[in-house]
Amino acid sequence: MKSFILWFLFITSILFTWNALAINSEDGVDYSKFSKELAKELQEDISNLEKTSEEDSFYDEKRDYSKFSARVTDRDQSSNIIKVTSENRNLKFFRAGDEIEFNIASMQDRDKCVAHVRSIEPKYFVAYVKDLIPCWGDKEYFRRGTVLVIRSYRLAERVREASIYRRVLLNRKKSFFNQLNKVNHFVWSYDQQKIKVAAEYDKQIMEIRKKKQNALEELQLSKKDQIYLQKELIYRLDTIDKDLEFYRIESDELAIDRWHMDHDLGVPVGKRPAPIKPKL
Repeated sequence: MKSFILWFLFITSILFTWNALAINSEDGVDYSKFSKELAKELQEDISNLEKTSEEDSFYDEKRDYSKFSARVTDRDQSSNIIKVTSENRNLKFFRAGDEIEFNIASMQDRDKCVAHVRSIEPKYFVAYVKDLIPCWGDKEYFRRGTVLVIRSYRLAERVREASIYRRVLLNRKKSFFNQLNKVNHFVWSYDQQKIKVAAEYDKQIMEIRKKKQNALEELQLSKKDQIYLQKELIYRLDTIDKDLEFYRIESDELAIDRWHMDHDLGVPVGKRPAPIKPKL
C-alpha cells in the first residue's frame, strides 16, 4: 500500500512539474528537458526526500492543508459559477478540474456542496457548483460575500507534492551554487593559475635544456673517444699489414733449389731457370 501511495505521488508530482514549467513556457525557453531531469531526480530520491529535514520546504506535517476559509466575491445569475477569494496562498496549486467540498460558515451543520475548479488567479479561483441545495437550501438567495469553509484533499496532496518538489529544487540550487563557487574560484584565481602553469612548463623547459646540454657534452666526449679509437685502430691495422708482409711465405726459389739438387745427383737437367720476378 505504501509503495502504491509513493508511486501515485510520483506520477502526480511529474504532472505538477510539467504544469508548473508550462506556465513559464511563454518566454520561449524549452523547459521539457529540465522537467524530465527533475522528474527523474524525483523518481530516484522521493523516499530520501520524504525523510530529510535539512532542506527547508516550509511544510508542516501537523497542519491540515485541506481545509481553509474563503469568501464569495462574484457569481453568475444561476449561482452555479462562483468566484472565490481567500487568504490561503496555496490556492496557486489548484488545477482546473480539482474537486472541492464546502459548507457555509454559518451553516456547517448542513451537508457539504461539491464543486469543481475552473480557473485560478492570484488569491482567487472560479468554481462550478452543480447544486447549492445541500449546503444552502433552495429558498434563500446566495449572496456575494458569503463565507465558505472549503475542504480539498487534492489541494493537500498538491501542497505535499510541492514540498517534495521544493526539496528537489533546493538540492539543485545547492549543486548549482557549488558549481558556481568552483567557477568563481577559477575565474578569480586565473592569473595565479596562469603563473603556476607557466612556471611548471618553464621548469620542464629548463630540465629539457639541461638534458640537452648533458647529451651534447656526452656526445662530444664520445666523439673524442671515437677519434682516439680511430687513430689506434689505424695504427694497429698498419702494424698488422707490416707483420703480414713479413710473415708471408715465399716459394719463388723452389725451382732453383730443385735444379741444384738434380744437378748434384747427376740427374739430367735442363738449363738453369731464370729468376722469378717477385709478386707485386
